[in-house]
Amino acid sequence: MNIETALKEAMTIDGALGVALVDYESGMSLGTLGGGQGLDLEVAAAGNTEVVRAKTRTLELLGMEDTVEDILITLGAQYHLIRPLGSTSGTLFLYLALDRTRGNLALARHALKRIERELEV
Repeated sequence: MNIETALKEAMTIDGALGVALVDYESGMSLGTLGGGQGLDLEVAAAGNTEVVRAKTRTLELLGMEDTVEDILITLGAQYHLIRPLGSTSGTLFLYLALDRTRGNLALARHALKRIERELEV
């Protein structure tokens, strides 16, 4: 699946407010869908880049031979899921914002994992 299809697929997840595919080396998004007032996906992509970089550095400093599967940020009204893509995709991550009242976190994590498997960049 290409980037556009992957983003459209992510937006079908119940409660999805916005999604982005981001390069955490540059902080630039390769594509976004959704968002709107109160959720600027370009700003969120840049900010979440710092989260991914910090966690990656921390793992290196701890000498842990492991990778981040996903990162969850819980807000009062939203879940923000960050899923770094496998090593074959370089320095990319999927970012998904979910409405907490309409979204199911477990199903969203499962869907992002499936999208990651099928995404070809």
